[in-house]
Amino acid sequence: MFVLEAQSTVPLVTQIVVGFRQMVDSGALRAGAKAPSIRQFAHANGVSVYTVVDAYDRLVALGYFQSQAHSGFFVRSRGAAGPQSATGASQYSFDSMWYLSKIFENRGLRSKPGCGWLPADCLFSDGLKRSQRALASQDIDPGGYGDPKGYLPLRQLVRDFLASRQVLTPTEQVLLTQGSSQAMDLAARYLVRQGDAVLIDEPGYSNQLFALRHLGTRLIGAPRRPEGYDLDALEARIVEHRPKVFFTQPRLQSPTGSCASLAHLHRVLQLAEKYDFTVVENDIYADLDPENRPSLASLDQLKRVIHIGSFSKTISPNIRVGYLCANPDLIDGLARLKMLSGLTSSEFTERLAYGALIDGRWRKHLKTLRDRLASGHARLSNALIQAGFELFTEPKAGLFLWARHPAIDNAAELAYKAAEQDILLGPGHLFALDLEPSAWFRFNVAWAQDEALLQFLTEMQAASPGLFQANSHA
Repeated sequence: MFVLEAQSTVPLVTQIVVGFRQMVDSGALRAGAKAPSIRQFAHANGVSVYTVVDAYDRLVALGYFQSQAHSGFFVRSRGAAGPQSATGASQYSFDSMWYLSKIFENRGLRSKPGCGWLPADCLFSDGLKRSQRALASQDIDPGGYGDPKGYLPLRQLVRDFLASRQVLTPTEQVLLTQGSSQAMDLAARYLVRQGDAVLIDEPGYSNQLFALRHLGTRLIGAPRRPEGYDLDALEARIVEHRPKVFFTQPRLQSPTGSCASLAHLHRVLQLAEKYDFTVVENDIYADLDPENRPSLASLDQLKRVIHIGSFSKTISPNIRVGYLCANPDLIDGLARLKMLSGLTSSEFTERLAYGALIDGRWRKHLKTLRDRLASGHARLSNALIQAGFELFTEPKAGLFLWARHPAIDNAAELAYKAAEQDILLGPGHLFALDLEPSAWFRFNVAWAQDEALLQFLTEMQAASPGLFQANSHA
């Protein structure tokens, strides 16, 4: 095995890539041989797992490695197809990129401004404990699987929540799911097949991007703008590719934090009608929005729109309770697919969520949370601007800010440096359709009170241009 030189001017990522390429080209590693695991290699060589993940992913892209789910990385046969498609676009391994995403969501790092969840002290822990105590006192039959569409009182509560947002739907058109991720997965597997063109926000919700890649769909980007969408590019791509479905997050979008204007929402629905496609609206951050904005579902009343929401973000990530609402022609098929893939969702957790939501302090919790996020936006926006960052937009609500620094070409390189200081950042390539390096970062403002992040930004600015110059050569 080759030896890494920590003092070399050649970045460690490059040393690892070159080292393995030489071993494969010389025959020291033969086709089919298993590479050391990411953590094993990182530990043996005294480097971060982030550096090894980046190197392995580049080796996949170069055609030297291939990944196998749950097994690791193996040397690819040199006679196999290389990393370039017929169009010359790089082909990345789904599994390696999925693993990279999980690494960047590692809860072991102390400061997590790049994550997608709320800190523990932002969650409705007290309400959940009260719900648990109330549930423990009830005489619940432990037998059976529950209603295929989910716990009826919670479905009725979802119906009432949606009515307050001008989405009028009967309880029969509400399907409870194991979080919004299952809802999006059900919609994708029900509506699209391998090779289908699928329209999705660009940049987009990372979990949805990975899931659609795994299904073998052709991802067509719908470029985001601060006010919603690039409508000219959107229609041009619809005309060219004729997608079957548009997966979008109009409100407080991840990663940009942007909200689509009313005019843009109307235009999306006009295009859906004109070119005959279904819209899947991911509205999981609605509870974080202090404004009662219109949604695609409120304008369309579930004719062409499938509406997805979740309680996991604001009660607790461990309460995997989401929901999906659709027209009668779709909802029964989606419910059957839910049964085929996992039978019913957990009535126990649905009862827990229901108890928390009818708690008298739920609304106060939401107001307190929204106020904290607004304060986080103000503080982090100011810190980023002082550090020389450019903001995509300033939503002043929700979880995210999307920002870039003019001296940084590849956000992943700075994310590796931050990880060495126990800080998790969210590099933009995780939200890119093509998985190419990005200059953008996703920041979670709920972690804006963390002094470690603010200190890191201050030190980063003081260290430029040297730090940024090092990034550009990594």
